[in-house]
Amino acid sequence: MDQNDFDKMIERSLTIRKKYHELEKQHHGSEWTLEEDTLAYLTDPGLVGRNIMSHQKRWLKKDAALELEHKLGENIWWLIILADRTGINIKEALEKFLTKTENIFQ
Repeated sequence: MDQNDFDKMIERSLTIRKKYHELEKQHHGSEWTLEEDTLAYLTDPGLVGRNIMSHQKRWLKKDAALELEHKLGENIWWLIILADRTGINIKEALEKFLTKTENIFQ
């Protein structure tokens, strides 16, 4: 994946989030707060864990492979959304993390 692809994925992620905001306003009268987005995100890493356990045959669940793929993608989506809502450039954050961590191993 090149830089352009990642930019497009970020743009698509933000567009999808705007559509969810529209649904939230329709159903609840307001958009979710940053805290509500964060709580929604926090449920997904646990579901990734359960699906990994199923992948390892330690937790029996039907269609776990498909759900694992979906939840991994959704986790990345949520991180893009949370970065945007907090004013953090997710590409720069990832670059800084990778560089800092690579330097540990040099």
